[in-house]
Amino acid sequence: MSSLKELLSSASTSLSEHEPEVSDQLAALAGSLAVDFLAFLQQRNGFYALESALHVFPSHSSQQEIGLLDWNENALWRNDYQGLADDCLFFAEDVFGGQFCIKDSKVYTFDPETGALDYLADDIEGWAQAIVSDYEVLTGYPLAHQWQERNGQLPARKRLLPKLPFVAGGEFVLDNLYLADAVEGMRFRADIANQIKDLPDGAQIKFDIV
Repeated sequence: MSSLKELLSSASTSLSEHEPEVSDQLAALAGSLAVDFLAFLQQRNGFYALESALHVFPSHSSQQEIGLLDWNENALWRNDYQGLADDCLFFAEDVFGGQFCIKDSKVYTFDPETGALDYLADDIEGWAQAIVSDYEVLTGYPLAHQWQERNGQLPARKRLLPKLPFVAGGEFVLDNLYLADAVEGMRFRADIANQIKDLPDGAQIKFDIV
């Protein structure tokens, strides 16, 4: 069984009833992975997995879900990163709103607090293999499970954000997490990323939150 099939075997049903499609804009961002990515959506058009710790965006928006085109709209939150999020196709997120994206025909993680990209895989199957192999770290599953045991299921369009940002030493514990709108969470942390992007390692951080 492929890693993608293994991941999908325990995932939710599709989040969109529409036939999956990848617009010219998104295909350009996906580069040589465009065909691979469309085939992925055709297997499952958006889904939740690992008790909603992993959220893959569907091709189309609905009342409950934000679709890929809208999620990747510059005006939604990407512009707030002032270039750090350019040329990426953001297609999934972990429980903290950390993004998975395609850039330069490779799959990366995108840290919303710093805007840093870290290489993860060469293609969608490699991404799925990474998730299956290291899901606790890559999706935040343990805290997603603990939080939902205490508070109930995570609502759509919501993620768990740290009260004290992780980049500032915030701990990965329940008491440091709160439920937040996914879009507002990205905008809020874009402000943090822009404030610290030029600081040297070890510099003292003083956030200017507006």
